Amino acid sequence: MPQTRLDTARILAARRLIDPVFLDTPFYRCEALEPSLGCAVNIKLETANPVRTFKGRGTEVVASLLADADRRAVVCASAGNLGQALAWSGRTRGLDVTVVASRSATAAKLDRIRALGATLELVDGDHERARERAADIARNADIRLLEDSLDLETCEGAGTIGWELATAGTPFDTVLLALGGGALATGVGHVLKGTPGRGGLRAGAGRTGVGALPAPAPRRHHGLGRHHRRRVAGRFPIPAVLDDLLLVADDVVLVREASIVAGMRMLLDHAGLVVEPSAALGVAAILEDRDRFAGRSVATVLCGSNVDMAAHRRWTGGAQARDR
Repeated sequence: MPQTRLDTARILAARRLIDPVFLDTPFYRCEALEPSLGCAVNIKLETANPVRTFKGRGTEVVASLLADADRRAVVCASAGNLGQALAWSGRTRGLDVTVVASRSATAAKLDRIRALGATLELVDGDHERARERAADIARNADIRLLEDSLDLETCEGAGTIGWELATAGTPFDTVLLALGGGALATGVGHVLKGTPGRGGLRAGAGRTGVGALPAPAPRRHHGLGRHHRRRVAGRFPIPAVLDDLLLVADDVVLVREASIVAGMRMLLDHAGLVVEPSAALGVAAILEDRDRFAGRSVATVLCGSNVDMAAHRRWTGGAQARDR
C-alpha cells in the first residue's frame, strides 16, 4: 500500500513561508450559479492574487527555502502558470529564474513571464520537450530543477488551500478539484481527508478530481482503477503523484470540452469571472451529471485565470458560441 509523501505539519508550516498576498483567498457561495446547476456552489477564488493562479503558493515555498539556503538559481518547465508564479516568487527574493516553455504556449503567459524578469527559453515541441530541456539546464548548471507536482513544495503549497477550505466555516458535501499535474488535487485532498468535521467541512465530504477527456468522445469515466492511473495527470503520468492521488481522491471524472466551455461561459455570465479552462472543470462536472449533485453543497477551486482573451471571447461570446 503506497504511503503518502505529503505531511500536514509541513503544509501548515508552508503558510508561514507564503506571502500573505496568496493566502486566504475569497471563498463564497455563488447563488447566481445555482438555478442552472441545481446545487449550492461554493467557489474558492484562486485567481485573486498577483499571478492569477494557485501555483504561487507552491513557488513561494520553493523560493523561500532556496533563498534561506543561499541557492540563487532555479529552472522549471511550464505551460505558463508555474513559470509566472516562479518568476514572481523568485523576483521578490533575488533569485535567478529560468523558465522553459513550448513555443505553442499561450502568448499572454509567455509575455508575463518575461515581464516578471525571468529568463524565458522557448523550445519546439510539446511540454514534455520543455521538461527535458529544463532538466538539461539544471544538470549542466548545477541548479535547482522545480518539477510541478513531483516536488512536494508544489503539492504542500497547494495544500494550504485545503486548510482554508476546512476552516472557513462554509459547509459542503464534496469538493471538485482540477486534475492537471496533480498538485492541487493531492494537496487539497490530503488536508481535507485528514480534517473531517472541522469548521464547516462535513464529515465524509467527498473529494473528486476532474480532468478533460483527451478525445472528443462523449463519455465519462468514474473510479480510480488502472485506467485512470494511465490517463490522468499528464501525458506521462508520474507514478509517485498518481500514488498520492489514489490515497486522497474518492473519484475521478473526465468531462467533455463542450462542458468546460459551457462552464467558462456560466462563470462569466453569472459570476462575472474570467477563468481558464482548468478552472471551469468543477462546473463542467456538475453540468454533465446534475442528478449526482442535485440538492448538495459543492465546493470547487477556480485555479487560474491566465487565458488568452481572444480565445476566451471565441469560446464564451457571440450567438454562435451560445448556441453550441
